[in-house]
Amino acid sequence: MGNTESVTVQKRLARFRPDERPLIEGVFERLQGDGGSAKVLTLERFKSSMGDMASDSMKRRVYRAACCVESGDGAAPGSASGSGKVATSGVSRHQLVVFLADVLRGTAEERAPLVLAMSQQEGAGHSEVVAREQVSQFLQDVLSAVVQILAHRGRLQGWRLDRMGDVSVGIKLLAEQMCSELKASEQGTCDVGCLEDWVFRVSQVATYLELLVSEGLGVVLPNRPPPTLLPPCRETPWSQLKCLLDLPTLMFLAPQLPDSYSAPWRLLFSTQLHGESFSRMVAGLTRRGPTLLLIRDSRGHVFGAFASQAWEVKPQFQGDSRCFLFTVSPQLQVYTATGYNQHFMYLNQNQQTMPNGLGMGGQHGYFGLWLDSDFGRGHSRARPKCTTYGSPQLSGDEDFTLDYVEVWAVGKPPETEGEEGEGKRSVLDMDPEVRAIMEMTGKTLHSQGLREPEEDQD
Repeated sequence: MGNTESVTVQKRLARFRPDERPLIEGVFERLQGDGGSAKVLTLERFKSSMGDMASDSMKRRVYRAACCVESGDGAAPGSASGSGKVATSGVSRHQLVVFLADVLRGTAEERAPLVLAMSQQEGAGHSEVVAREQVSQFLQDVLSAVVQILAHRGRLQGWRLDRMGDVSVGIKLLAEQMCSELKASEQGTCDVGCLEDWVFRVSQVATYLELLVSEGLGVVLPNRPPPTLLPPCRETPWSQLKCLLDLPTLMFLAPQLPDSYSAPWRLLFSTQLHGESFSRMVAGLTRRGPTLLLIRDSRGHVFGAFASQAWEVKPQFQGDSRCFLFTVSPQLQVYTATGYNQHFMYLNQNQQTMPNGLGMGGQHGYFGLWLDSDFGRGHSRARPKCTTYGSPQLSGDEDFTLDYVEVWAVGKPPETEGEEGEGKRSVLDMDPEVRAIMEMTGKTLHSQGLREPEEDQD
């Protein structure tokens, strides 16, 4: 190992804890296999290490990026592929250490050249730019590998891939959403500077790459658990359910929530399980803390809303600026509060003078998202944008027909009854005599009809 190479490698190794450095240095020997005499690692060694956790094209991308790392002959730290020459004979020990350090502990400046190399078309030679479509295809390969790793390593957190939406569709939508953050040129191309800005702003790029490389090449570092990409799922009747969510969409939505990945998701309502009943939906979502509403209309558009607070049936707006609207298909996008007004959430039922239904954003008769109490109908009116969330029309038609609805509890459930309006007990529960007297006098027990049916404890 030359003097320049030693300095470069030592600077990279200094980013790791003392107990981590031997692991990084030992990856090369481990990947060499039984022989242990080869001076470089071949593509076949990379393929063998990554196994079935990544597609063949993704393995080639990782290998190509490692080959692009400067060999150490006077190269400046962080200058992967700086000379424009791509090594084809294999990956040296120096290149592997620098590659691992830049992926696992690098800056956006150091990771951008690696992303450039991985995005380039195989066999086309080195280029200083890549097309936006090439970056999207690279992301689809990365996301496919991430899903494989979550499934094969038992990190689905209670979610069932076989009972969820189409993963391949979700991967394409998430890749396109992430690429929408690219500030490409007028010709639709990205250079290293563009990719550096993108990697810096879209943190998931580095997270997904780190997971892929660390799991694929077996770089398990102590005191650094794998990133959490999914919230836990609890109490879901998977045997009876075909979930509207897919895994990549879940990976996109979970980080947008205030509780992020900490609170378990629990299914509260599904038209597949509970029928097309507004009263049943209301009973399922009230007093349950923050919720996520998912809708598919008759034209196949999938969209929804996050409610940051427990729903209450009342003729006034409620909620706060943490609420948001979102679309899943035909594109994945989140629309947050603009500050224009405070019309975040609205839920009303059985009123003659006020609208009856569930609404998010906008105003009465002109909601960003509205589900009528006459279940099956709704609207999403913008012209051009919802004042509360800045969202466009979410549905296929402004006035849409419901095809499927799901409601998930996504926050920490109320800890005690009577706390801040959540979990409050009815006077009918607290005093059975009052209930009996009301029934004898012919009073209608309106709140009884809004209660959630008792769930089976099986």
